[in-house]
Amino acid sequence: MRPVSPLAVPPDTLFGVHNLPYGVFTTAADARPRLGVAYGEHVLDAGAAARAAGAPAGLTALLAAGSLNPLLAAGRPAWTRARAALTAWLTADEHRAAVEPCLVPRTDVTLHLPFEVADYVDFYASEHHAANVGRIFRPGAAPLPPNWKHLPIGYHGRAGTVVVSGTPVVRPCGQRKAPADPAPDYGPSRRLDIEAELGFVVGAPSPQGSRVALADADDHVFGVCLVNDWSARDIQSWEYVPLGPFLGKSFATSVSPWVVPLDALAAARTAPPARDTAPLPYLDDRAARPPYGLDITFDVRLNGHRVARPPFAAMYWTYAQMLAHLTVNGASLRPGDLFASGTVSGPDRGSRGALIELTWNGEQPLELPDGTRRGFLEDGDEVTITATAPGPAGTRVGLGEVTGRVLPAR
Repeated sequence: MRPVSPLAVPPDTLFGVHNLPYGVFTTAADARPRLGVAYGEHVLDAGAAARAAGAPAGLTALLAAGSLNPLLAAGRPAWTRARAALTAWLTADEHRAAVEPCLVPRTDVTLHLPFEVADYVDFYASEHHAANVGRIFRPGAAPLPPNWKHLPIGYHGRAGTVVVSGTPVVRPCGQRKAPADPAPDYGPSRRLDIEAELGFVVGAPSPQGSRVALADADDHVFGVCLVNDWSARDIQSWEYVPLGPFLGKSFATSVSPWVVPLDALAAARTAPPARDTAPLPYLDDRAARPPYGLDITFDVRLNGHRVARPPFAAMYWTYAQMLAHLTVNGASLRPGDLFASGTVSGPDRGSRGALIELTWNGEQPLELPDGTRRGFLEDGDEVTITATAPGPAGTRVGLGEVTGRVLPAR
């Protein structure tokens, strides 16, 4: 009996030809970082496939790089050519003999950070999350600050502490002060939290002093990844007035190893929620076709137990609006810039993407199926976030996973 080709993937796979996410991998036999594309249960060595298929030198050079950044910088026409070539190599019979040897079982690879992060910005784009946090920290007052529905609020994070899924997260130390304490003290965070987010990876740059319009967002956004923006809530709550998050956020941000091209999410486009405040013209996306909302369902698990299923379709601000606001002051874009959505949360408890909401700041601890209770994370806890989106013809697009385990403070 002829063995089944690794090119023959089942139609319900999350990593089919409708997806083709990019990552960087090594193997035990070859420690060179290489650009790979997830396909079924395998990873295609993209550079090796390009050489085997006789691709043009320019395309081969982009796919043979040790990170995604050269392809990011090449811009949308190159992204389109690469995706078309990969699709042909993986589906056309004429390429089978050349491409099959370039497939490596996913169980045999080690995945790395898929791109070199240039800058990192995190937004606060979920109305449900922002309102819940406002109610927790400002009871009796308006849950949203007065600027929230006029602009996508964000903070500038630390690119150097963005790590790939699987990297342990050391519990951070810092100053803490509860409202009733007379003075701050120093020590490990007692309120370590997660934030389930969607990250957007920038490819084509923009010059300083220019602005990226809503209609041009797709020329600059290459694709998406999953993000867990770990947060030390006690450190954050003491430090964030008046300049915002700093040490409560900068110790670690985890990302998934696969970057799903924006083109793979065409079937996931959806209109954002109805808004009751008209945005300023540079943020007005009401006439956008296709719309910039994305129908992506998250799954958040703590120590293997599902605790939430946040819906990205409920996000108030879209990625195009975030990018337009990020650059409206003339800030430049660089290949490898990462901006994230902020916590993805929905209208009910089971759809909240952070423990501060799920446990109402620790006052309503989660009761896990194994009998344990959690207000915030304990040492040894492991958090895994996955997500899927609708694909063409009833398929599903997988975004992979981002996982991290908490280690004790040092």
